[in-house]
Amino acid sequence: MIGLKNFLKQHGLWVLFTAAVLSVALAVMSVLSVDSSPLVDLAGAVGSPFRAVYTSVAAWFNDMQNYYKDTTDLQAENEALKRQLAEMEEEIRLAQADREENRHFRELMKLTQQRRDLSDVEACMITEHAVTNWTSSLTLNKGTSLGIEVGDCVIDARGALVGLVDEAGTNWSTVLTLVDTDTSLGAQVFRTKDLGVAQGDFALMREGRLRLDYLPADCHLLAGDLVVTSGLNGYLPSGLVIGSVEEVQMDDSGASSYAILAPDVDLDPLTEVFVIKSFEIVT
Repeated sequence: MIGLKNFLKQHGLWVLFTAAVLSVALAVMSVLSVDSSPLVDLAGAVGSPFRAVYTSVAAWFNDMQNYYKDTTDLQAENEALKRQLAEMEEEIRLAQADREENRHFRELMKLTQQRRDLSDVEACMITEHAVTNWTSSLTLNKGTSLGIEVGDCVIDARGALVGLVDEAGTNWSTVLTLVDTDTSLGAQVFRTKDLGVAQGDFALMREGRLRLDYLPADCHLLAGDLVVTSGLNGYLPSGLVIGSVEEVQMDDSGASSYAILAPDVDLDPLTEVFVIKSFEIVT
């Protein structure tokens, strides 16, 4: 059936022309032989199949013309619908981007209202999470062109500490999270005011935890105690939430204690952060 269709597509006009010529010739023979009944019968008998073929070919040719027209119309309509769909998808994407940007501004405004000492904050999107046995880092979509520098503090929308900027390029920056083994920052237990150093630990990083070292041996920390940045020396803003105490242990020397901290920020689902480019020191 497919072979016949292909043959008719390629040679349909010649078949139609041949059938038409034969039909005309037989019609002429019929007129010229009007007085000869046997000849008329012969012409009719011989011409009947050709007339049938002519009629079939003509009908097929007409159907093909209609089919081609319908197919062309459907293709044009399909292309128009594709263009319309693409335009609608682009409008939806732009609307989503606008909503996301507005949400960033609202969160940023709320954050700066809560923390008036954070005078210059840049909202950034996270483009990559990197977690290995040796490091825990984030890559951001903004860098030095917007004033982000190495050492800048990074927080989430609630003001919880995420980490510190470790590297910065023109339009990107890398953040070592607070559980990374190279992270070390001054900390304070909010309830007792005990000071210590919050830092990453190889063994604890796999569990998403960090240590609070150099606590007094006689400290009286409790599970759940809140730990924040101390702000000493003015390197970091004070009062940023680091995490909460899970347990307190005595170090090997027995001269001091350390606590295991659970970060307040959930790093896995994090998609956006805020880089603190400058802040006022609160005394």
